[in-house]
Amino acid sequence: MIKKVVTIQDISCFGKCSLTAALPIISAMGIETAVIPTAVLSTHTGGFTGYTFRDLTNDIPDISAHWKKLGLRFDALYTGYLGSKEQIKIVSDFFDDFGSADNFIVVDPAMADGGRLYAGFNNDFVSEMTKLCGKADFIIPNMTEASFILGIPYTEEYDESYVRDVLFKLSKLGCRTPVLTGIHYDNQRQGAAAYDSKTGEYFFAFNKNISRTVHGTGDIFASVFTGAVTLGKSIREALEISVSFTVDCIVETLPFIDEMWYGTCFEPCLGKLIDYIK
Repeated sequence: MIKKVVTIQDISCFGKCSLTAALPIISAMGIETAVIPTAVLSTHTGGFTGYTFRDLTNDIPDISAHWKKLGLRFDALYTGYLGSKEQIKIVSDFFDDFGSADNFIVVDPAMADGGRLYAGFNNDFVSEMTKLCGKADFIIPNMTEASFILGIPYTEEYDESYVRDVLFKLSKLGCRTPVLTGIHYDNQRQGAAAYDSKTGEYFFAFNKNISRTVHGTGDIFASVFTGAVTLGKSIREALEISVSFTVDCIVETLPFIDEMWYGTCFEPCLGKLIDYIK
């Protein structure tokens, strides 16, 4: 039977992030992808001004209730950017209703980067997101988000021992497998790391470091990782596939970066993704 994933995050009518990336990427992996949009924006917020925004918070419980009546079941529940504490609490209830021993939960705590919280977020939001991470099987923070979740100083200088310690501490939130993105020890390589608290194993995957900011790479990584685990890939395999595909997308974007400053050219790379998961 075809695998099913539900992803809960906002959708931008134009742009390359959140649902605009998650839906086509997970679908390309051969997985039926259901969506719950938390908000609809005319464009994403990275670099655009004057965008429209419609909050769909009040619609989420009704969607959830309808699905519950239908008896819908999913192999994975995956959340990305959530815009408020209220949305986090509603999603937490959704996990209670649709989480089971037969599926897994992925939380991408998209709330910070570069040592700072995104606009509109504060410590109370971090506290609620930390609780949500505790209900997940996998969490996928970057180093900034991990520092806020753990209440430790943000640093850009660290070694493998530090990464292992951060992963171990993240697992104490309650999630089985924390995944850290944007890991780099020098200017040559960048990648991701994971810790399976059930087996005590650490996993690392690196590729070339490209020192150029490209919107949506975190959403691409989290979506590919979710899809790979849904398809039965091991943590090591999912990590390697996600890192490789994310780099492929960045490389594809670089020749068009002035035109495509608002996003990542992931569409031409979907064929590679299909090859990776075979």
